[in-house]
Amino acid sequence: MRESPHISIKPEQIYDLFGFSITNSYFAALIVIILFFFLAIYYSFQIKKTNKTNFFYFIHFTIRAIYNFFQNVVTDRIALLFPLLGALFFYILLLNWFGLLPGVGSILIREEYHFVPLLRGNTTDLNTTLALALTAFVSIQYYGMRDLGITRYLTKFFNFTNPISFFTGLLEVVSEFSKVLSFSFRLFGNIFAGEVLLVIIAFLMPILASFPFLLLETFVGLVQAIVFSMLTAVFILNATAKSH
Repeated sequence: MRESPHISIKPEQIYDLFGFSITNSYFAALIVIILFFFLAIYYSFQIKKTNKTNFFYFIHFTIRAIYNFFQNVVTDRIALLFPLLGALFFYILLLNWFGLLPGVGSILIREEYHFVPLLRGNTTDLNTTLALALTAFVSIQYYGMRDLGITRYLTKFFNFTNPISFFTGLLEVVSEFSKVLSFSFRLFGNIFAGEVLLVIIAFLMPILASFPFLLLETFVGLVQAIVFSMLTAVFILNATAKSH
C-alpha cells in the first residue's frame, strides 16, 4: 500500500538545539543563505581577476539585467535602492527555486512516531514570508521618513486640519499595514500551492508527469520574486512622493 503524500501548512521540527527549534524550512534557509554568501564571495573575488570564468559572466549578466530592470522603475534612485531590491529579489528567487530541487520534501527522517521531510522550501513557511514582508514594510517607512522628514511623512496618516483629512489618514494607516498581509500571504500562498500541486501530481503519476508542472513552478518562483521586489520599489516611490 502506497504511503499518502505528506502535506503540512506549518514547518516540522527536525532538531532541537539548546531549546531552539530547528525546522525543516529553517534548515533549507540556512543552506540558501550559505549558498548566497559563497556566490557573493566568488563574484567579488572574480571581479578583481583578469581571466574571469563563464560562470562569473553569467552572474554579472543576471545582476546587470535585474539592475536595469529596476532602474526603469526607480530611475535615478537605483544606486540607493538596488541593494535592498536586489537582495530581496535574489534571496526570494533562490528560496523559491531551492524548494523545487530533487530531495526537498522527499527525503524523510523519523521524528518520534512519524516521518517528516528533512528539507522544505522556506517560502512555504508563513514565518519567512511574514519576516520578508516586515522587512519591506519597515524599508518603506524608513525611506518615506528619510526623504520627507518624520513630521511631513506622518501628516499623511495623522492630519487633523479637517474631518475629511482625518478619516482619509485613518484609511491610509489601514492601507499601509495591510501591505504586510498582502506581501506575506501572496508569496506564501503561491509557493505553497505550487508545492502541494507537485506533491499530489507526483503521488498520482510519479513518472515524468510532474515535469511540466515543475517548469511552471520554476516560472512562478521567478514571477513571485519579481512581484515582491517590484511592489517594494513602487511602494517606496509612493512613500517618498511629495503629496500636495
